Amino acid sequence: MLRVAYVCADPGVPVFGAKGSSIHVQEVVRALRRAGAEVTLFATRLGDEPPADLRGISVHPLPALPPGEPAVREQAGLDANRALHAALTVRGPFDLVYERYGLWSHAGMDYAREAGAPGVLEVNAPLIEEQARHRALVHRDAAKKVAARAFAAAHALVAVSPGVAAYLANYPLAAPRVHVIPNGVDPDRFPAARFARRPVVREDGSFTVGFLGTLKPWHGLDVLVEAFARLHARHPDCRLLIVGEGPERGRIEAAVEERKIGSAVRLTGAVAPDQVPEELAEMDVGVAPYPELPDFYFSPLKIYEYMAAALPVVASRIGDLDQVVQSEVTGLLCPPGDPAALAATLERLRGDAPLRRRLGEAARARVLAEHSWDAVVARILNLAGLGSSSTSDRVERLT
Repeated sequence: MLRVAYVCADPGVPVFGAKGSSIHVQEVVRALRRAGAEVTLFATRLGDEPPADLRGISVHPLPALPPGEPAVREQAGLDANRALHAALTVRGPFDLVYERYGLWSHAGMDYAREAGAPGVLEVNAPLIEEQARHRALVHRDAAKKVAARAFAAAHALVAVSPGVAAYLANYPLAAPRVHVIPNGVDPDRFPAARFARRPVVREDGSFTVGFLGTLKPWHGLDVLVEAFARLHARHPDCRLLIVGEGPERGRIEAAVEERKIGSAVRLTGAVAPDQVPEELAEMDVGVAPYPELPDFYFSPLKIYEYMAAALPVVASRIGDLDQVVQSEVTGLLCPPGDPAALAATLERLRGDAPLRRRLGEAARARVLAEHSWDAVVARILNLAGLGSSSTSDRVERLT
């Protein structure tokens, strides 16, 4: 049996939580196990209780970072590399070390190279820039050295989007080994009996605009609320469903109150992953209203889940989202940060049920055919030289 060490030393990712990053970890672990691997999970932050199907997995907790001053936490993150290396040595040997890149972690890729096992490093974001822009980063040079060390030691690097791949191209030793593998979905969470041909007209005639995700400033929720207010003024039967929790909740609630649309808006708060399909079934359109962002690098899980739920997707025309959402085929694209354009697009979908059905069914067919987590993991194993065929899955390579 293939023995895999999955490493997540990022304290911002509760591996058994409900965040998008948490779901990503869980789904890759599940797909690795379906592929026949025995997975040992090494994680700094566990979060909630494991989902029922992951309760039997072997878990090795890594040292938690202390609360308090950023400089102290950063040094603790660096020091934790010794504990990770020792744990991998004790629990090994492994046929594959797969790590979700963390700001201070290099021991996973170091261990893999020393042990002669393939080390695959998944990079989801330019973490150094994110940390400096949105939180605090004291030892920036140290973080750069960690990144360069981990990237150089990896057998292969998985970038979740072309934007992340472009970021990795700044590291000359990494660039030739970078492969773009976008996020995916688990088809079993969106069964055909429920989503293959969902009703497109509600019995009460209402129309629900939906958003799924963490409520963060870069998700464009202010634009969504303004666009919905314009739509609701013309069509009072419309509803807005926001599924998720985050630091922007207070601002969203204030904006809803200011526009006097509270009776038409529901914020669910945090929702367990197994409840997400139920919430998506209440939506008639799924929105990803990103504002204008420089160097857009996201691979939004929400879009893939909207598509699996046979929802027409309305997304901002930014980054590579036009490759994920094919305009007029699997969804519609809008200029980023433009509430008037977003409102007009939502109004078009509200008034055209056949269009909603056509876009939603095409979206579901595409995401299930091209973006299952099993296909993602098959590509990963092929990169590591452990797949059934090195050519059975096309992997987009950065050149």
